[in-house]
Amino acid sequence: MKNNTFDEIAEQINSAESLLLFPHVNMDGDTLGSCAALCHSLRSAGKECWVLYEGSVPLNLKFMTGDMFTEDENIIESADISMCIDCGDTGRLGVRKDKFLTSPVTICIDHHTTTDPFCQFNYIDPQAAATGQLIFKLLRTMNIKIDKQAGEAIFAAITTDTGNFQYTNTSKETHLIAAELYDSGIDFNSVSVQIYENKRKEKILITSRSLETLKMVSEGRGGIARVTQEMLAETGAEMSETDGIVEEIRCIAGVEISCLLKEDDENVVKVSMRVKNKGNVAEIAAKYNGGGHVKAAGFTLQMSMDEAFDTVSAEIIENIRKYG
Repeated sequence: MKNNTFDEIAEQINSAESLLLFPHVNMDGDTLGSCAALCHSLRSAGKECWVLYEGSVPLNLKFMTGDMFTEDENIIESADISMCIDCGDTGRLGVRKDKFLTSPVTICIDHHTTTDPFCQFNYIDPQAAATGQLIFKLLRTMNIKIDKQAGEAIFAAITTDTGNFQYTNTSKETHLIAAELYDSGIDFNSVSVQIYENKRKEKILITSRSLETLKMVSEGRGGIARVTQEMLAETGAEMSETDGIVEEIRCIAGVEISCLLKEDDENVVKVSMRVKNKGNVAEIAAKYNGGGHVKAAGFTLQMSMDEAFDTVSAEIIENIRKYG
């Protein structure tokens, strides 16, 4: 299935009266910021629009949600359009999948290399550093002015998915879009403080506790840590507060592939992986019906934590051997 153009997608949106936007489960800054910017902008253009989400909103991202986010599937009985944002397969819609498919028109805006187009209209660009970049371009195509609120949400989407403009997915276009957002009056410092300096102490505790479990493989080129339900109970942290631990492991000198194993339930382990320079974790994730990017991907294993460690350890060793 080929990509549609922004003009084709804009035509569908312009002809609609009501829209539901769907971020992926376990929301990050890109999916949340992209949804917030698009929802706010479409409301400003006179559309009925809501972001239908599930799960908790991370504390450092709540500043973007306002009155646009809801868990009520009946907020719109049957929207003219359902849009999945930064979400390239129905598995990442969670329990909202059936609701998504009730709309007569479905649209996907995403930037993951593992996305398998399933909507009627799709714009998927793996070269884009963040889905927030694509939302910026869509709004420009629709001639909708990007105001301060939308601009700050797009900035949040981009800064979080580029590691504050450090990751290799950051491009000249990324910086040019960020520069244009300044024209909308964004307070980049306020956004950055909300995102990067707004942590509960429980998040610090779970990070410390998890890093105590760190094991090195492949002569120190791979690092794997764990988070168990017992550790969450001990520290009072929520699973969403484990975000960032896998990046901490990647920061270790010599590490090329980092991994965090998260015990979601008995014999259910969620795996987050990152690459520093050499490796392809999207390739690993695809083996286990997961997804993501070459340098950031994830998947779920139906096995014990120890079995998951052995499985992932073998994959990391093989991946490092292949690409190192």
